[in-house]
Order: sequence, then C-alpha cells, then structure tokens
Amino acid sequence: MDGQVFSPSDFVAVFNQTLEYAYPSVVIEGELANFRIAKNRWVYFSLQDELASVSFFGAVNQLPGPLEDGLMARVVGVPRMHPRYGFSVNLLSITPVGEGALRKAGDLLAKKLAAEGLFAPERKRPLPALPERVGLITAAGSAAAADFIKILGERWGGLEILLRDSFVQGPQAPASINEAVDYFNRTAAVPDVLVITRGGGGADDLAAFNDERVVRVVAASRAPTLVAIGHEVDISLAELAADQRASTPSNAAQLLVPDKKHVLRDLDGFRGNLQRTLKTNLEREADAIEYNREYLRNRVTQLLNSWRAELSATRKLVQIFDPEAALKRGYAIVTKGAQHVDSITQVSPGDNLSVRVRDGTIGATVSGRSR
Repeated sequence: MDGQVFSPSDFVAVFNQTLEYAYPSVVIEGELANFRIAKNRWVYFSLQDELASVSFFGAVNQLPGPLEDGLMARVVGVPRMHPRYGFSVNLLSITPVGEGALRKAGDLLAKKLAAEGLFAPERKRPLPALPERVGLITAAGSAAAADFIKILGERWGGLEILLRDSFVQGPQAPASINEAVDYFNRTAAVPDVLVITRGGGGADDLAAFNDERVVRVVAASRAPTLVAIGHEVDISLAELAADQRASTPSNAAQLLVPDKKHVLRDLDGFRGNLQRTLKTNLEREADAIEYNREYLRNRVTQLLNSWRAELSATRKLVQIFDPEAALKRGYAIVTKGAQHVDSITQVSPGDNLSVRVRDGTIGATVSGRSR
C-alpha cells in the first residue's frame, strides 16, 4: 500500500497540527460518565451518548463545582492526541446544561458550600449606610448597567461609580467575574461596596452565578458585596454568598442608597420637630427663670424684713440697756475715780465720789454708809 509512513511520534505531531488547524477548540454536549478527581488536582471524565464516548482531561480549578455521573454537560475543550495516553479533549470549561442538570449540580454545590459556612448569616457584613465609591461588575452597555446607574443617580447622585466590564453569561463569565472582583480587591482604595449584576434570563444564562469559583470569590471579597440578578424565582448561590442580594439591578440601587427626596422630607420633619422642641424648651426655661426670679425677689424681701425686725429688736434692747436711758428715768451713776460704785463696800467715809445724773455731774463726799 503506497503512502507516507509515520513514526508514532511524527504521527501524533502531524495529527495534532491538523487538529489545531481544523478544530482549535470544540464544544461537545453529552452525559457525564466516569467522573473522577486525581490527587485533588486533575479531573478525568467522559461525555457519552447512545453511540459514542469522548474522554476529557483538565484541572480541578476549571470545574464550576461538584459534578457527578449522569449529569448533562457542555464542555469546551481542545482536542489532542497524547504521545502515551492517546486521544482526549483538554478541558477549557464545563457547564451543566438542561434545567435538571443545572439544578442537580447547583444542589451538590450548595450542600458543599453550606457545610463550609459560606452562606451563614453571621459571616455577612452590613452594607455601608451611604457609600461614596461603588465598584460595578456587569456587562458595559447592558440594560442592567444602565438601570442601576440611572436609579442610583435619581435616588442620590454624586457617587463615584467604577464600572468593570465583564461577561455575565457563557463559558467565559466565571473567569471574567472573578478577574473583576480581584481587580477591585487589589486596588489601593477598595470600593465601599461591590455590586455584581445582570438582567434576567434562563437557567443556562445564569449558570455563571452558580459556579463555585464565582461563589467563592464573592464570599472572600474584601469589599462588602451586593449581588443582583434579574430574576425572582431561583436564587443563585452567588447571591446566597453575598453580604446582601437584590432582585434586580434597579432594586440593588434602591438598597444601596436612600431616596434623597424622602431624606429631604424627613429632614424637614426633623427640623420642624426640632424647632417646636426648641421653642417649648425655651418657653419652659423662660418660665423657670421668671419663677426663680420671683422666688428670689420674695426670698430677699423676706430676709430683709426679717433682718429689719431683728435690727429693730436689737435697737430696742440697746435702748433699754443704754445707761443714758436709766439716767433719764431718775437713776444716777456713781464713780469713785475711774471705778463704778455699785456696793457700799467699795467706799469709806471721806471718799470723794462723782455722781452722774441726767443733766450733769455732782461731786459728793462719803459721810457714812448703811445697809
């Protein structure tokens, strides 16, 4: 048989070059089989249908979460012929497909992460009351970005919004969202809050937000996280891991900042209450001052009257005990030299005495004394 003869290594090299040219990457969808993880680093599995099976090889960190045989999955990979292990497809990304597979994969991952405490309420942080810098992760130019920015501006305004363009669906979305979160967490001035948002969609469209890599990076973010996916029925695992979730991009803006119209109305109400309270307190203080002034006036008057009465009584006592008053009543003051005489024992016959009466002094000599 004529034709080129290859050595095994040459054939592998030529075959791989042909694959690189014809199929640089492939997307294969089928039922997951023979799924296993080796050394906690490498993953091996097959995708199969009724007639064929294709082998795959990749790294554990490329998985969206726990997987098991029987799930329907869509795999993006690079077909290769290994010199020793034969043909396989090198894994680029794997995504469960179909509502049943997505739900089952999500349930497996939810159970695993819940056991680690990633969804525990006690690990969630409060969002800032009024953030100044908001990191926004979504598709630039999307309705979700426009709605969020519009509502945020209408409600408050003046905030610094740092938009990081990101895929929010498809096989590139998990790595793109993770890169965006890492970017904000590496900045010198970390935003006050990270908002990760997108509009609604089907289960396949929202699969990135149930990817283990995305869930973990949301839970580990340095900045508090608010995840807003435009759907109400199912809550994604990224929302459960976030510090807070919102139902839509618009709702995220509503949760993030107050409505300035309501704040101004409340401030007007507070101002009115404060003015009324201040007026009431001033009137109460004025009444208290007037009462105290009247009390002090009355007290001073009472004290003055009391002191006047005491002074009058003292004056009367002084008048009563005033020697001059006694002289006016006919009494006399007898002195012997500088000594007052109030007993006969103080004098002897012949002593010279001075007798003071009301209108003058009388000189006298003692001629005798008797009891």
